[in-house]
Amino acid sequence: MKKAAQRLLGLALSIHLCMGTALAQSSLAFNAELLVSRYASWGIDPDKHLASINLKDSWTKFKKNKEIVVAVVDTGIQGDHPFLAGNIHVVNGKASSGNYGVDFSGDKVTNTPFDQHGHGTHVAGIVKSIFPDVKILALKYYNPKASGQANLDATIKALQYAVDQNVDVINYSGGGPEASVEELRVLKAAEKKGILVIAAAGNERSNIDDKRNAYYPASYGLSNIITVGAHDDNLNIIPSSNWGKNSVDIAAPGHRIRSAIPQHGAGYMTGTSQATAFVTGVAAMIKSKYPMMKFDQVKNIILSSSLKVKNFEGKILGAGKLDASRAIELADTVNEQLKSVATRSVANH
Repeated sequence: MKKAAQRLLGLALSIHLCMGTALAQSSLAFNAELLVSRYASWGIDPDKHLASINLKDSWTKFKKNKEIVVAVVDTGIQGDHPFLAGNIHVVNGKASSGNYGVDFSGDKVTNTPFDQHGHGTHVAGIVKSIFPDVKILALKYYNPKASGQANLDATIKALQYAVDQNVDVINYSGGGPEASVEELRVLKAAEKKGILVIAAAGNERSNIDDKRNAYYPASYGLSNIITVGAHDDNLNIIPSSNWGKNSVDIAAPGHRIRSAIPQHGAGYMTGTSQATAFVTGVAAMIKSKYPMMKFDQVKNIILSSSLKVKNFEGKILGAGKLDASRAIELADTVNEQLKSVATRSVANH
């Protein structure tokens, strides 16, 4: 197998869990029970304070103005999982047991991206836990029996499909050590269309500022890519996470993250894959509240609103961790500024 063709995933430890404790609903946009359900992690737990992404406060500021479709390019999904079944998006027809996404991983393209690994279901569950009304377009590229080149080819087909469908956000919690001309072409097409791509920094314990340690697609350096590293609940970058003060845009929860897994379950996984999904969820919320915002504005909001953590200095751009509440608050401010500029422009004409 060629090194360039490898496409890697975070490793999983699956453990079944029970329901969490009750929370007051207050003025939240979504049911507070979702913050502590058996499919939710410490990354959104209100009791975690600084370690979490401050999601509960963001829900008090959120209003859904547009349905948002996130393409999860991964190992597939359990389409009838009780936590995810209501969030499945399909391009043609209605979601069903025979139509719950697209599988590019085999010899024939099908509409049944069965998740035999668990990674894709887990990632999709994290996105949903942050934005409960999100629509998930599950695009399967990974086949454990296929060659690295075949998995890369399937990745490119999945990304192309997402771009062709004009999805709002692409979550790609995977990658490899060398660039692909075709993958870069597709991601540039996404950039031209204004599609935001959230990509994992990788789990090789490396400084990807060093070109010898580059990790793609995170290292392409396109303006529409947000590269995500992973931190734990003690606000340390996890040992497996790649880093780079110029290459990794932001850090998000990525250690022992609880989410949905196949067979109707809930379990833990660790890695930058999980961290990536947290950023995707927040990006989807911003796009839903402010559909007219451009991808670069959403990216700037997420990065500019990040909370600086001393432990991240020298490893993460701006030493920032994801903060959903600050992101929504900044999005509100930016929207008001954009409205003011538009009003002045009309007045001047």
